[in-house]
Amino acid sequence: MITELNLSSHPFRNRTTPYLLSALVLFVSFIGILYCLAVLRNNNAAIEAAHNEVEQMQAEVARLKGEGDKVQQQLTPEQRELLVESHKLVANKTFGWSRLFADLEAVIPGSVSASRISVENIYRDGDRVKADLEFGVISRNYQAVMAMIGTMNNSGVFQAELRGQNLQTNQRSPYSEYTLHLVYTPTYSYTSSTTEVAQTGEGGGQ
Repeated sequence: MITELNLSSHPFRNRTTPYLLSALVLFVSFIGILYCLAVLRNNNAAIEAAHNEVEQMQAEVARLKGEGDKVQQQLTPEQRELLVESHKLVANKTFGWSRLFADLEAVIPGSVSASRISVENIYRDGDRVKADLEFGVISRNYQAVMAMIGTMNNSGVFQAELRGQNLQTNQRSPYSEYTLHLVYTPTYSYTSSTTEVAQTGEGGGQ
């Protein structure tokens, strides 16, 4: 009986497990290869889409540049000079819309409201940048408008001139729209008269 237990003459062999392990390794490798191929394909698609988008943006930039060149050719020398000065105005930190609005608010009394503003010209006077503005205000009080013009002319920032008055009516009461020509010269600090207006609470256009 003991001789029948000799393992050297009857070795133990499990032939199924190695084949199963090999098949499992091959399956996992196949899945990994498919995943890598899918990621690579998605990356290539993203790169291609980005490349197409860049080409479209470059074409749009070229088109806009061409339109800009056409507009430049149609401008008169005076308009070109105004355009250059406008760009200088944007680049000049001492001259900007926010500062202009702050300066206007400081000299507009509460009974006067701003209605419109447009830039007619921008130029340099020595080392100072100035702007010619058309400024519209609405008020029911003519004396308040004239006092505002006087405050502007004493501020050292604005030179104001009344150009027109247009009577308007509504359901409540009549009012007038006044058109002013302003020469605006921004400064680094407010003048004393402008500061007094702000401190007394008379400023604050609506």
